[in-house]
Amino acid sequence: MTNEDVGTNSVADRLQLGPREGVTYPIQMKYCGHCTMPIEYCEYYPEYEKCKEWLELHMPDDFERLKIEEEAAAADGTDDDKKRQKRGGKGLLRVKKKEDVPKRICVSRAARGKKKSVTVVTGLSTFDIDLKVAAKFFGTKFACGSSVTGDDEIVIQGDVKDDLFDVIPEKWAEIDEDVIEDLGDQKRT
Repeated sequence: MTNEDVGTNSVADRLQLGPREGVTYPIQMKYCGHCTMPIEYCEYYPEYEKCKEWLELHMPDDFERLKIEEEAAAADGTDDDKKRQKRGGKGLLRVKKKEDVPKRICVSRAARGKKKSVTVVTGLSTFDIDLKVAAKFFGTKFACGSSVTGDDEIVIQGDVKDDLFDVIPEKWAEIDEDVIEDLGDQKRT
């Protein structure tokens, strides 16, 4: 038997088909209730701290095992290599922290040509309202075109500013009519 034969046998042993000794089938995977990934992959999730809290509450044995593995990895100094992206791909998604912006909705009218105008609504996203859904609602409610044009801006074709003071609180109960501010006629930039 030569060295090549020994190397081939060890590779063949590692790549054997069928069940392996010492493994119980079917293999049971444990999933995190927060990120819905297997618990081994929670560390790659942007909100890893929340995953840890969930694991500590619902799976204390697995949480202790992961905690011991983290401490061992920190002692080895391999933690930074694991977190940093090496090549290609998007890497970890960064969670945007919401700024503490005052909750108010601004409604204004802007001229569009000589006789036509548009109504501009800003501030709906401070109430965690999906702007696409709101634009679709305004378009069907007022039978006109409506679109999301900026980070927090919806443009409705036509002058429907006065109607919005009744429609917005009616559709979204968390918005009070006092929060809606009329900016009057504005020039669009």
